[in-house]
Amino acid sequence: MRIVVGIGGGIAAYKATMLLRLFSKAGHEVIAMPTEAALQFIGKPTLEALSSNPVSTSVFERVEDVNHVRQADEADAVVIAPATADLMSRLAQGRADDLLTATVLTTHAPVILAPAMHTQMWEHPATQENVQRLRSFGYEIIPPAHGRLTGPDSGVGRMPEPEDIFSAALEVIEQRGELSSLTDPNSLALDGKRVVITAGGTREPLDPVRFLGNKSSGKQGIALAQVAQRMGAEVKLICAHVDIDIPEDISTVRVSTGLELKNQVENLSRDADILIMAAAVADFRPVAYEEFKIKKNADTNDAPTIELVRNPDILREIVVRRQQEKQQQPAVIVGFAAETGSAEKSYLSLGREKLVRKGCDFLAVNDVSNNAGFGTDSNALTILSKFNNQEIHCEGTKEEVSSELLLAVAQHLSEPLTSSSQRVSE
Repeated sequence: MRIVVGIGGGIAAYKATMLLRLFSKAGHEVIAMPTEAALQFIGKPTLEALSSNPVSTSVFERVEDVNHVRQADEADAVVIAPATADLMSRLAQGRADDLLTATVLTTHAPVILAPAMHTQMWEHPATQENVQRLRSFGYEIIPPAHGRLTGPDSGVGRMPEPEDIFSAALEVIEQRGELSSLTDPNSLALDGKRVVITAGGTREPLDPVRFLGNKSSGKQGIALAQVAQRMGAEVKLICAHVDIDIPEDISTVRVSTGLELKNQVENLSRDADILIMAAAVADFRPVAYEEFKIKKNADTNDAPTIELVRNPDILREIVVRRQQEKQQQPAVIVGFAAETGSAEKSYLSLGREKLVRKGCDFLAVNDVSNNAGFGTDSNALTILSKFNNQEIHCEGTKEEVSSELLLAVAQHLSEPLTSSSQRVSE
């Protein structure tokens, strides 16, 4: 592999020499890419000797090669250690004012950062905001270690040891490589599988102009449909209200209310191998629909009382139906849980309880307490499975987290003996 090792301008830059040696010794081609500030701590000849490649810092060097584009295209990964507060700030802003930042902005390869700075800098709200923004780009952040800092004090902010960065980076590169192969049209991990996916938010009408709804944009469900189709699946998308256009090449059934979605799921899932319930279905609907617009009473400040009734639990009903039928379709049922946590329990604890209560095979849980996931292009999911205690945490674009979720499902389907033996215990 060709690894670009970016080096920020901090005292921990000297550790980058050991990281270069580790990658080189493992047989990888290494490109050292320091910032100008990094060269105040470590010399260019040292980096060239350890990497066996020329070292540049500016986009104005080797202009005839369009060097930042060439490096970005040829890189299998970009590993930045140390990632200083200043460097992360520039990356979070999408700046491209030196070779390293321009390369990161251009590459499609995994980007892995190992932050290193003083504790106060790491804990500053600006730095933490930049970290979250970088994660939303799909960049991997290796948490800084706790230990002796530059001065006499200790705390969080010490750069992890090169061996730890090396191991963590290879793990990320391997994982991302698996996901890339799955989303490659030539790698059809779900070839021939029939997949039904729900997306968007349902709307429960109160009168001709008002409804009960939610913030779902449908982006996650549509991303799942696109990725599943690229992986060779025959996809049917049951789509409620969404904020984006649905790709024309995806077979789609449009619905509005929770009851309409329930009917379509019941019909289409009977022949499905996989059902993924990514839609945000309203928990309640009005008992009565008013034929005419509900009017305000000009003589009083009273507001109308709207009586609600619970909508069916579609996910649970499909699980129960599968238990009762000999055919046992769909083979895999995946639920989504948007949680905010409570005063007593974390969002993940509530997700684990929901997995047991619903009885589905996988549950993708995300924390939406700060509007995360709703309407954004990125998401963070924790994938829970009833078959084991493994928890898969993934974050990045909605297509990237879709790939990880579908990878888990594909791997499960590739183990039919395990799947069937577990199914008996339902």
